[in-house]
Amino acid sequence: MPKPVSIILDWGTSSLRAALVSETGETLDSRDTTSGGIQFVKDGAFEAALMDTVGAWFAAHGPLPVLASGMITSRNGWVEVPYVDAPAGLAELAAGTKQLTLQNGAVITFLPGMRDPAAKPFPDVMRGEETQIVGFGLDKDRTLVLPGTHSKWARVEGGRIAGFQTYATGEIFALLTKHSFIAKALEPVAGAEPVWSAFDRGAEFAASDERAADALLSAVFSARTGVLASMLKAEDIGDYVSGLVIGSEFRQARATGWFSPGDAIGIVGNNVLSSRYGRIAPLFDLTVEPSPPDAAKRGVQLIAGQLYK
Repeated sequence: MPKPVSIILDWGTSSLRAALVSETGETLDSRDTTSGGIQFVKDGAFEAALMDTVGAWFAAHGPLPVLASGMITSRNGWVEVPYVDAPAGLAELAAGTKQLTLQNGAVITFLPGMRDPAAKPFPDVMRGEETQIVGFGLDKDRTLVLPGTHSKWARVEGGRIAGFQTYATGEIFALLTKHSFIAKALEPVAGAEPVWSAFDRGAEFAASDERAADALLSAVFSARTGVLASMLKAEDIGDYVSGLVIGSEFRQARATGWFSPGDAIGIVGNNVLSSRYGRIAPLFDLTVEPSPPDAAKRGVQLIAGQLYK
C-alpha cells in the first residue's frame, strides 16, 4: 500500500470532507461527514472535531501534515485567513496561507480564499473554489464555471486567476422551489431521473431570442402560469425552474462578458449539477472542456507544493 503523506480537508459550513493522500496524489482513504461542518462545531472546538474525524489516521501514521480549505478559514471558522486579491496564481495563494501546530505535533496549513476587488458593486469573494480552479489548470487562458449554491464564473489568464463573479443560482432555486407560492415544487423521488423535458423547456426559453427571457423576475412566474395553462405538470416544476434559472445564469454571464458564442468553457466538477450545466452549454453555442477528477484536491496539493520550494 502506498505510504500516506498528508491529509487534505474540504471543510465547509455544512460538511467536512477529508482525504488521506499518498505522495503521488492517490486518495488512500476518505471521510465525509455532513454533521462535521463549521456550523455544527460548538465553542470553537475545531481541533476536537478534526480528531473525531481523522484521529485514527494520526494514530496509524503519525502527525501527518494537514491542508485545509473552505469556510474553515473564514471569520466563522477555526483560523481566519485573509483573502488573496485577484489576479493571483500559485505563488500568491501559497504566500497567503497560515499554519498552526496541533497538540499531536501535526502542522495544519490553512489556505486563503480569494477576493476580486474589481467586482461591482462590491468586491466578490470565494473560499475553496480557488483550489478547484487551480486543480483544473492555470496552463492556458480560459473561462471556467463552478456550479453550486453560489456558482462562480472565473477567468484564467497568464497562469493566474484574473477575476471571478458569483451567481446565487442554487440559492434562488432553493428559495423558489421550497418556499415560494409561484414555484413550490414537489419533493423529488430519491434516485429518480430528472424530468429532462421540463428542464430543457426552461433552459431553452432562457437561451432563446425572446426579449422576455431577459427578465428573470418575470420569467419565474411562468412556473405558475404553465401549470394553470396545463402546459406544465406539478411534478415538472422543480426541473423546469432548474433549467430556467441555470439558463438565465448563462444568459447573464454572456451579457457580462464571461463568454462569447463559439467559445469553449470548463465546467469544474463531476456531479449531477455539473451535468445540468453541461446540458445547457450547447444552447449558448459553447463546447465544454471536461473537468479533471479531484480538481480541488489537486489544487490544494499544487498550492501546498509552493510552500516547500
